[in-house]
Amino acid sequence: MTEIFLDCEGLRCPLPVLRTRKRLQDMAPGTILAVAASDPMAAIDLPHFCREAGHDFLSAQETGPVTIYRIRRGASSAPQ
Repeated sequence: MTEIFLDCEGLRCPLPVLRTRKRLQDMAPGTILAVAASDPMAAIDLPHFCREAGHDFLSAQETGPVTIYRIRRGASSAPQ
């Protein structure tokens, strides 16, 4: 399965979510986006964004100061 990487390390809230939203808009449904973020608020903001926008929040894996969040692009064509 295709996985795309988005580096949001060093960006503060709300930039990780805004960049994630923009990147997901250009992706095919079912594609996985791996987002690397160091902002602790991303742990709250990204799952909330996924619920609201119809994407699947798959996992969060801490790797030191950076966490990798995996999101599956939803099939919804609704505005994000």
